Formats: sequence, C-alpha cells, structure tokens
Amino acid sequence: MSGLVVYFSSATENTHRFVQRLGFKSARIPLLRTDPELSVDEPYVLIVPTYGGGNQRGAVPKQVIKFLNNPANRALCQGVISAGNTNFGAAYCLAGEIISAKVGVPHMYKFELLGTPEDVRKVQEGLEEFWQRTLPTPV
Repeated sequence: MSGLVVYFSSATENTHRFVQRLGFKSARIPLLRTDPELSVDEPYVLIVPTYGGGNQRGAVPKQVIKFLNNPANRALCQGVISAGNTNFGAAYCLAGEIISAKVGVPHMYKFELLGTPEDVRKVQEGLEEFWQRTLPTPV
C-alpha cells in the first residue's frame, strides 16, 4: 500500500529526479505562476528542497507556501521530507523544519541535493511503513 508524494522541484530538477527514483505515485507543485495550481484530494507526504543559501527567510520555496496556503492541501499533508545542501550549515534542510512546525506534521527525512541510492532506499522503506500505519485499509 502506498500514498501520494507531492513535491516541488526547481529548474535544476534535483528533487524531481529523487522522486522519480522512489517509484511512487506523485504530483508536482507547479514551478511557474502561470501554470495551473495543484490541488490534492488524498493524504500525501511533501518533498521539498531548501532555498535561500541557508538563510531563514526564503528557505521554503514560494510555490510551496502558495500550495500549503490552500487549507484543503494543507489538511491532507501527513509529513515532510526535505532536501538541502550541507554547505548551508545549521540551515541544512531548514525548509522541512519550517513546514513541519507550521503544518504540525513530522519531518521524516533529510537528504542532500538529489540524494544517494541509500537515501532512496531509506525513503522508500520509510514511506511504505508510514503509509501502512496511517492510510485506511481498503474494504
């Protein structure tokens, strides 16, 4: 059993490539303001990169803020996984910490840039276990 992965990826596509390697059903938050907004109707885990070069302001991409400002989207978020750059120091994967605190969901995992094969394996296993515990069993 698996749920939905919602993610944001910039033009570098690092987060996109990570999500593709996971192999789960996914939906991408639009990059451009002119793209149609994403609305979800099922529980999901959010995967998000950290912006801002380690600064507190700007760590969460504006597109993700807009997506989560929709109360229906925000209510279905079950957890967050974040990408970052260890060069950011203490602000490594800060976007996940901020979203976790604001939305009240667990910050489930952190990975650097586009992740390693071990990161992919750990996230796959962790999400399968998480969804088995949290998603209703089909009748």
